[in-house]
Amino acid sequence: MSGEWTEKLPEAARDYVSGRRLDEVECIVPDIAGVARGKAMPAFKFEHQKSFFLPTSIFLQTITGEWADAPKGEDEYKEPDMTLVPDFTTATAAPWTADITLQIIHDALDQKGDPVPTAPRNVLKHVLGLYAAEGWRPVVAPEMEFFFVAPNLDPNMPVQPPMGRSGRRAAAKQAYSMSAVDEYGKVIDDIYDFAEAMGLEIDGILQEGGAGQVEINLAHGNPVDLADHIFYFKRMIREAALRHQCFATFMAKPIEGEPGSAMHIHHSVVDIATGRNIFSDEQGRETPAFLHFIAGMQTHLPAAVALLAPYVNSYRRYVPDFAAPINLEWGRDNRTTGLRVPISGPEARRVENRLAGMDCNPYLGLAASLACGYLGLKEGKAPRPECTVNAYMGADELPLNLSDAIDLLEEDAALVEVLGPDFVALYASVKRHEYKEFQQVISPWEREHLLLNV
Repeated sequence: MSGEWTEKLPEAARDYVSGRRLDEVECIVPDIAGVARGKAMPAFKFEHQKSFFLPTSIFLQTITGEWADAPKGEDEYKEPDMTLVPDFTTATAAPWTADITLQIIHDALDQKGDPVPTAPRNVLKHVLGLYAAEGWRPVVAPEMEFFFVAPNLDPNMPVQPPMGRSGRRAAAKQAYSMSAVDEYGKVIDDIYDFAEAMGLEIDGILQEGGAGQVEINLAHGNPVDLADHIFYFKRMIREAALRHQCFATFMAKPIEGEPGSAMHIHHSVVDIATGRNIFSDEQGRETPAFLHFIAGMQTHLPAAVALLAPYVNSYRRYVPDFAAPINLEWGRDNRTTGLRVPISGPEARRVENRLAGMDCNPYLGLAASLACGYLGLKEGKAPRPECTVNAYMGADELPLNLSDAIDLLEEDAALVEVLGPDFVALYASVKRHEYKEFQQVISPWEREHLLLNV
């Protein structure tokens, strides 16, 4: 590698390749599902290439590999190329590969050099730009929940918990148990080792309530950086699990009767000029901005659910009184509310959105959640009174299927404007295509109960 190229790499990436021959560079961009798309090339080839091209149609690909219709109509859409330019701050190791490989997330630009509005990473950057224009800088801290499961080679068979080192399947209802985490300790060890090689910071790992369900907490920081980290973590955790004869899944509800996997998002907002959290005043009290942020989430989250719960399976998380709030109530230190205010000092006062699923694209999940808070700050409304009881017992307030969620997204003109009309039109097209595909599948439940009985 040339010295100039090496100097652009973060310290962890430089350390990883130091004294070794770099074989390959993976040039990647997150698609609508948060899947890494792009191309791999020999390191010597990458060194002399400032950018490369991919068709914008990768953002029209559904999770099944089909292609949704371009929102502007087939006659107008010619599948143009976009230019992908490396963001060297994202360079990180791919330590599970057989050779020495780096991954680099690329910025997606159109042929005029402007950000492609349908690229998920650009959607998040656009929302952050709206905050910056007001003198604000959002800070987020995501929590990642996921399952280790036994290898599932037949989609017709139910998913099972993994075998632990004791020779028994991972048990449910063992939240916060250290011995439960030890059952798949070798996978956790690889996750720690991979994270260190990649320069990713883990704030903590704990056992959740489901069989084989784990939570990883990430330190608070810049939303784009944290979305990049989740994007990398998902791939890395899957690779670590495969080394130990199990799967890692970020599916919202992989096992019947078990809790779902959420991506809780903690939000605060800093005044750029003063560096102070705008949710607290000089005496440490809650500010009007804090309440406006909550009100914005209560107003616009029903429309944002299409991005926080992006698949038909996502809505299986939203089961009443089953560890996932399906309400827009807010409360201090109340985990039954969709919007929780954790115990903290004034400088760390924040709002936790507990509605997002771990299956969401991290860029879009953070963008949608922050967009709701931004609109609240701009609209200046007051939230409902605080909920001080068990909010699980309240009425459902969210769309309970993907089709209804897409309708609500398209109808919320303010949210559409913040996220970008071009992006929302494309996203709705992709999701309607996926929903139509799902509707054509006959489930085992239908065959069991309807085939001979109706």
